[in-house]
Amino acid sequence: MVFNDTRVIPARLFGRRGEARVEVLLHKPSPCLSRGLESDSAIRRDLWQCFARPAKRLKSGDRIAFAEDFHAEVIEKQPSGEVVLAFGDGLHEKLRRYGHMPLPPYITRQDEIADRERYQTVYAREEGSVAAPTAGLHFTESLLAAIDVAGVRRAHVTLHIGGGTFLPVKAEDTADHIMHSEYAVVTPGAADIINRAREAGGRVIAVGTTSLRTLESAADNAGRIHPFASETNIFITPGYRFKAADLLLTNFHLPRSTLFMLTAAFSGLERMQAAYRHAIAQRYRFYSYGDACLLEKA
Repeated sequence: MVFNDTRVIPARLFGRRGEARVEVLLHKPSPCLSRGLESDSAIRRDLWQCFARPAKRLKSGDRIAFAEDFHAEVIEKQPSGEVVLAFGDGLHEKLRRYGHMPLPPYITRQDEIADRERYQTVYAREEGSVAAPTAGLHFTESLLAAIDVAGVRRAHVTLHIGGGTFLPVKAEDTADHIMHSEYAVVTPGAADIINRAREAGGRVIAVGTTSLRTLESAADNAGRIHPFASETNIFITPGYRFKAADLLLTNFHLPRSTLFMLTAAFSGLERMQAAYRHAIAQRYRFYSYGDACLLEKA
């Protein structure tokens, strides 16, 4: 079984640009800028690509204040609509103090203190996500212990989930949809565990779509997993041939989302439509804090 051990950071911030209110959602660290700013002191600060509301009125050089001791500078606006913000020192400590857990937009209530642990998997350890790998929320320490007793090997990979996971596919042709890239890691140890399981005739079970996307990003055409540490923007739609996993545990996802397209690619569109009709008829819970299904590869 392959689990994504990313940990969600309190990445939603509320601040002001002058008298105007601004909401910011950190997306991912910004490795570089499209404008040449290598000599600018801002390049030495903590740079993040962010979604901002309202973004249209922001311009380079604007200062957003989140607290008396916490602010950011707008470095650039990108064609995708994101903004690059430069933060000062101690960003993660300030996020823990002032940030809010980035619950998905279909959860309309305000985040609560309890969400800081409730919106984490019990095995979360690598900080960097702005959304939880929600299939993993079903696991408890006692369930993991039972899996171990059953003789199932566990491997951890990391994919830091970005804010793009919330975005619906608006293009009529999926070829026109632009996937946001996310940073993923498969260590040599994890790759070895997965490859040994396959060689011994075992099955590989991906816990969540992020684990599956990480495996597919690290697999060669023969299905062998290689160590991986890079950005991935893999977009899986029906017709894709899976190389790395036999089973997928996943929650029920939004229509027109890249996640539902992935499940339709994995198990077949008709099967997934039938599964969703069953889930609706039986009043299953959907989305992040909802129920899950175990899918076989078509």
